[in-house]
Amino acid sequence: MSATPPHAAPPAHYENFPVASWLCPPHLRPPIAAIYHFARTADDIADEGDASPDQRLAELAAYREELDAAARGEVSTSSRWPQVFGPLAHSIAQHALPEALLADLLSAFVQDIVKTRDRGTYADRAELLDYCRRSANPVGRLLLHLYGVTDSEALAQSDAICSALQLINFWQDPSVDLPRGRFYFPLTDCDRRSLTRENFKVFAPLSNAPPPQEAINLIAVVSFWARELMKEGAPLVHRLPGRAGWELRLVVQGGLRILDKIEDLGFDTFSQRPTIGKADVPRLLWKAMRMRRQWRPMKAAPPR
Repeated sequence: MSATPPHAAPPAHYENFPVASWLCPPHLRPPIAAIYHFARTADDIADEGDASPDQRLAELAAYREELDAAARGEVSTSSRWPQVFGPLAHSIAQHALPEALLADLLSAFVQDIVKTRDRGTYADRAELLDYCRRSANPVGRLLLHLYGVTDSEALAQSDAICSALQLINFWQDPSVDLPRGRFYFPLTDCDRRSLTRENFKVFAPLSNAPPPQEAINLIAVVSFWARELMKEGAPLVHRLPGRAGWELRLVVQGGLRILDKIEDLGFDTFSQRPTIGKADVPRLLWKAMRMRRQWRPMKAAPPR
């Protein structure tokens, strides 16, 4: 999930779905901040700077070892990331945070490095959703754990929201991901539009030519898929009590706002990257307050 956890220190990175910090109960702010800094630091290891893929993988392996130690309640005096694992070890002990969910996040970062290094692709939507299961869904499950929500329906809805947010980030970012060698479009969806990975080299952002209609249609279809996933998970906002429900409303509306902006661009996120800014905050708050159980469809049905 690309949401900024409440009361985490402001990141130097762009975040899609800012959440009002005052919505988070004070006693949950430390563990949420600890989870955020754990994930953010791992993301930086995987993605920032000039390190080689092998160096990044070695760093993440060392990071994984420190997670093991933190799960045992240990933080070495020689820890390379004491500012991460000190608070995390305390939060794991105090709130019984599941180590497996934190490890899943690291698994996804490792996969990103390897896929990019090897020019890997995703065969179909199921394979991409498996990546989302580890890259995004653990964050939602960790937050539900902190709020004491553990029933299977809530977990499934949380997974749908988190996977939708991850997919929205993908469809928002081809102008960023393609130049970095990252390719998240499922090959089955590309095949239906006679697109191969090589085809993407001849239009924006890898070339000056405008994207062909087949590529625009691809963004439209996968955006519709993300919106449908969000639809599956959105009822969770009516089940979570008090502040948690309001926080989640803003997260959902942030994702939907990006989808609206993608649609307003004519689904050409190869040439432009839609973002959320301060001007969107009143709209997000208004929509969050007016959320009902019914659902607004896309403005137009996606091409097949």
